[in-house]
Amino acid sequence: MIPIKYNIVIEATDDPLFFTFYSPDLDGFTGVGNSIEDCIYKAINGIEEHIKEMKKLGLFIPPAGCKL
Repeated sequence: MIPIKYNIVIEATDDPLFFTFYSPDLDGFTGVGNSIEDCIYKAINGIEEHIKEMKKLGLFIPPAGCKL
C-alpha cells in the first residue's frame, strides 16, 4: 500500500522523460517526476511541506481522504 494521505493525479507529458502530478484536493500542489514512481515519491514527501505552507498562509486544509 502506498502511504499517501491525499489523492494525486499523474499525467504523461509529450516528453517521455517526464510526468506531471497534482492533487485535486490540495490547492497549488503540483510537481514533475522522471517516472510514475518518482512522482509518487515526490508527492508523499511534498504533501507534508505543502500543508505546512498552507497552514502558515491560513488556507483551508481539507481532511485527508476527503472527496471535494
